[in-house]
Amino acid sequence: MTSGRVTVYFAALLARTEDGWEASDTDLDDVESLSDLTELARGAAVDEDTVLVYIEQEEAWFGLVRVDGEDDPRTYVSDAAAAARSSYGAMLTDELTQHDAEADLDRLVDLDGTEDGEPDAEEDDDVAPDVAGEAVPAGPLGDPEVLADLGISAKELRALGDDALSEIADVLGCGEVLEAVR
Repeated sequence: MTSGRVTVYFAALLARTEDGWEASDTDLDDVESLSDLTELARGAAVDEDTVLVYIEQEEAWFGLVRVDGEDDPRTYVSDAAAAARSSYGAMLTDELTQHDAEADLDRLVDLDGTEDGEPDAEEDDDVAPDVAGEAVPAGPLGDPEVLADLGISAKELRALGDDALSEIADVLGCGEVLEAVR
């Protein structure tokens, strides 16, 4: 039985141009991974300028992916636990927790291939490391400095409320343009 509940997402691209920022809404139907999202952003870029992809699930969470030319994307999610329960949010949180888990695993694995404090494989064959299956933390996840050079500090980013996109667009100077596509 279904509850009839509809998940509402909104996505926008904010692309820096010579004339300032341009905003457009975007269709995420063909986006299945962070790589797809990054390519979508690069396609909207003028030259190799900055593009911000903003995704929100109404009243639950928002996420930002910043693409600067060919650099690796920088990602921030306002509430990782809430985002992980949705399709687009899970795409972002899975990528973020996978990178964190890989770094943690690199630090924890001994030369014999076991983790510090864990039994050898022969001692406990039923236990397999589950790096990707770790719980996603409640609260923000990712790079809180993703907008620092654009005028929004990590503290300000964490404090954004239900209308985060409008607040971000106002700081960037493209609030009016964004409202035209909303």
